[in-house]
Amino acid sequence: MATLSRLKRWDTPFSPDMTDEEVQRLLEVKEIAEIDRDKFPVSTPLEGILKNDARTVRYEAGDIVIREGDYGNSAFLILSGDLRVVLSPGLPDEMLGRKKIRKKSFFEALSQLWKKSIIPEVRDTERYKDRSLRKTSDSGVAQVFLQDVPAVLDSNKTAVLHPGALFGELAALGRLPRTSSVFAETAATVLEIRWQGLRELRKFDEGWRSAIDKRYRENALNAYLSATELFSHLDDTKLQAVADSALFETHGKFDWHVTYNQMKDMDNASVIKEEPVIAREGDYPDGLLMIRAGFARVSVQKGNGRQTLTYLKAGDYYGDDELYRAWKGENNVTLKVTITALGYVDVLRVPSFSIEEHLFAHWEDKNKTDFEPSKANLFDQTLADGALREWAVQERFINGTQTMMIDLDRCVRCDDCVRACSDTHQGNPRFIRHGKTFDHWMVANACMHCADPVCMIGCPTGAIHRDLSGGMVIINDDTCIGCETCANSCPYSNIRMAEIRDVDGRPVVDPENQKPIIKATKCDLCAGQRTGPACVFACPQAAVKRVDFREAFSGAFEES
Repeated sequence: MATLSRLKRWDTPFSPDMTDEEVQRLLEVKEIAEIDRDKFPVSTPLEGILKNDARTVRYEAGDIVIREGDYGNSAFLILSGDLRVVLSPGLPDEMLGRKKIRKKSFFEALSQLWKKSIIPEVRDTERYKDRSLRKTSDSGVAQVFLQDVPAVLDSNKTAVLHPGALFGELAALGRLPRTSSVFAETAATVLEIRWQGLRELRKFDEGWRSAIDKRYRENALNAYLSATELFSHLDDTKLQAVADSALFETHGKFDWHVTYNQMKDMDNASVIKEEPVIAREGDYPDGLLMIRAGFARVSVQKGNGRQTLTYLKAGDYYGDDELYRAWKGENNVTLKVTITALGYVDVLRVPSFSIEEHLFAHWEDKNKTDFEPSKANLFDQTLADGALREWAVQERFINGTQTMMIDLDRCVRCDDCVRACSDTHQGNPRFIRHGKTFDHWMVANACMHCADPVCMIGCPTGAIHRDLSGGMVIINDDTCIGCETCANSCPYSNIRMAEIRDVDGRPVVDPENQKPIIKATKCDLCAGQRTGPACVFACPQAAVKRVDFREAFSGAFEES
């Protein structure tokens, strides 16, 4: 049996530079001084939260604090200076330090046949000199900055954020992409609070909880509910009533990739026992569960273990069947399944009375007789289907939207896929032709372009980001500083660091310490290639597929 030592709450402080003197200074800041320290338990004092879950960051005028579309894990409290939030139309990708994708022309694609480099990872280092990066004065961490702030103000609608303003908390607590970009208008000092500390502040202080919940309901919840099919028929007044009744829940660890890597070698039964329970089989239903972010496992008791039936992802819901049967008068209706958190899950629990009034009553008024519960066919699956689901959930491949699958029955091990990838990416392939297998399928060691891309959390320059048009996760080589944050965060070890060379083939080193310059590399789905992923295009046996695991159980594994 595998063993696992539990991590302690503050084994890894957010910043090693947070001193006791800095904590005492923060305790005098108005928004923090108003917190009742006596409400916090001895095990989690306010001083401990500030020292271990927060850090002060100083920005110069023009520095970007957060970027629209980024996945962040922290909120920000302005201590001094002014910041601006860009409302519309928004900053272009190149200003945010992102990569602009352009498809190669026919002749550019053809020329690759005779322009193959025998030297791997060659870069034209001259282009790095124009990058909009600079180091912050206190930590040495690079920041993307805006070189022409007046032009940004002229072409965008913006709003000023003054000292005392809190922002970024909704995305941090809900694991959602940032909805706008924020930059420093003047020199500013900001207290950055990672989600663990923000969760504790919200839990133990009424003022912070009320403020965060109010903003959540006003800015995010109504829009989310109105966009769902279940509540799209409601007017603003009734929608507000549903929003006011909803309960916010988070389950599991935000940085789930840490525990996932530690639990890889544990058996399935032991892993399921460690998963936080959201709803338990046999309990009476008390509301509709709506998944806003993350994944949840749906399982039933089988002997001494549990069998996975399916999983829930963002946009899915559960409990409507049981609630509906109870509302229609059926006695002793209980939940048929147990729902547990796979990593981190953000859940809305809409109470039964609200569902009965605003959903079931509406169906009755419309003479709706063809009710189909959200997961009616959970128990109607073959043994093979169940084994595939169990495997995909256990390995967290359900996170993949462009997973590289190789049919081992068709694959002749010719390595054409590897060579095609290498030829397309500076002489180094962006994947390794091995991985976990199920039956005759293998998941290759290649970026899956995850639905929940934890690799993007913590990138200081936003170099790794999701392309808003295609949805793929890509890296801007120009703004990657080689910090290895993304590579260390990837649960599947699909990001590698490569030492680069200049156009003459010489290793590129840092003049300050003579250490090699490294860049993060991974599969980018051959974003600039007209043919799409070179691995798929080059396979002579059609053995390679790119699979969205969220759709894999509805035919994605069928033979072409």
